[in-house]
Amino acid sequence: MRVQGAVHSASMFLATVMLAALSTARAAAPDPAISMPDFSALVEHYGPAVVNVEVVEKAQPGAEGGDDPLNDFFRRFGVPNQGGGAPRTAPPAHGTGSGFIVSPEGYILTNAHVVAQADTVTVKLTDRREFQARVIGTDERTDVAVLKIDAHNLPVVKIGDPKLLKPGQWVVAIGSPFNFDNSATAGIVSAVGREQLDNYVPFIQTDVAVNPGNSGGPLFNTRGEVVGINSQIFSQTGAYMGLSFAIPIDIAVNVEKQIITTGHVVRGRIGVSIQDVNAQLAESFGLDRPRGALVSYVEPGGPADKAGVKAGDVVLAVNGLGIDHFGELSSQISNMKPGTDAHLSVWRGGRQQEIAVKVVLLNEEQEKTAAHGKAGAGQAERLGLNVRPLTPDERQQAQTEGSLVVENVSGPAAAAGVQPGDIILGVNGKPVRSTADLQAASKSAGKSIALLIQRQDQQIFVPLRLN
Repeated sequence: MRVQGAVHSASMFLATVMLAALSTARAAAPDPAISMPDFSALVEHYGPAVVNVEVVEKAQPGAEGGDDPLNDFFRRFGVPNQGGGAPRTAPPAHGTGSGFIVSPEGYILTNAHVVAQADTVTVKLTDRREFQARVIGTDERTDVAVLKIDAHNLPVVKIGDPKLLKPGQWVVAIGSPFNFDNSATAGIVSAVGREQLDNYVPFIQTDVAVNPGNSGGPLFNTRGEVVGINSQIFSQTGAYMGLSFAIPIDIAVNVEKQIITTGHVVRGRIGVSIQDVNAQLAESFGLDRPRGALVSYVEPGGPADKAGVKAGDVVLAVNGLGIDHFGELSSQISNMKPGTDAHLSVWRGGRQQEIAVKVVLLNEEQEKTAAHGKAGAGQAERLGLNVRPLTPDERQQAQTEGSLVVENVSGPAAAAGVQPGDIILGVNGKPVRSTADLQAASKSAGKSIALLIQRQDQQIFVPLRLN
């Protein structure tokens, strides 16, 4: 009995020792599931190529009345200058941003809005050297600016390919938020190809902490390559709220080369206004799914008009490259050389056709004009519209080709955001000249229609979900 008891005690002791050893081994072994990336080597190697950009803006004329404090009181209540003093000049404003060196000879990329209205620009390096910079050129469309400092053998960044970015990948920003030089923040790519109206940039969206002062700084991938320029944040407070946007570096490099070579940026245009295609619009036009760029306006006499493009066409591809979101069309056309042909794959009337459009040089004033658009009284009850004919004077004043103006809205029209004063131009790509046209279009429509309207100086398609 004693022998059996001793053996049992020894077995229990051995089992206890083995369990303790196993627990210790498990505690010592690292868990690969919770390992985090280490960006210290990246920041150490490429941080010196990131610079602080300080700007002193041009002095702006101030209000009249000298320095008498009473004049501030009078001005608040709209009382003219009481002191008789000379007009004052407001003190120059100071701003700060970031940038990064792209050549050993001193070329630097930053945001155009960082150096807008700049009188002097000072670039500070991480080794505490300071240089007065020259603004070689800016491009407001992409928010890219090129600076030059008189220095040599400078550290430079490595340029990457933003087209390889995927949502969920790690990225790092280095910049000067709130003037804290060479601050590094990290996060992931939230989305790519984010379009914004009146912009040629398919932004990279991240959750990297970007704050005032980060503008113009680089966005790195995990290989230490610059894939974007931090440009914008979405915020209701003025500070970071989890949404930041970067300009793809390939777009910025293209702008940089043109500015350095010619002093300006050349872009193509075809003379159309476009918008995105949502699910209701896709259904209205008979598309299999939401895709492409919907043409809402064609500039009379412009390249697209001459080629036969019509409002209501959906551009599905350019030169064989598919268009999934409308911003891709703007980007592709703007990057084409004026004088070349853009071969558009267009969806019209339930089928696809090919149209060749001659790309011409973009002129800012022409583009503003192209972005602005142009029967009997009665109701289109199914649509929820109460309309009346425009008078000749109203048509001339509105500079419109439409004939019907909306007086009241209800039901589907109200739900879609149609407003009194909107001018009806067409339904599902077909022009509407009278109430009868509108009634006929509503009766023949399916579950939804695409209503083309003119609102003030713009033309847009509005999808209506019908009962």
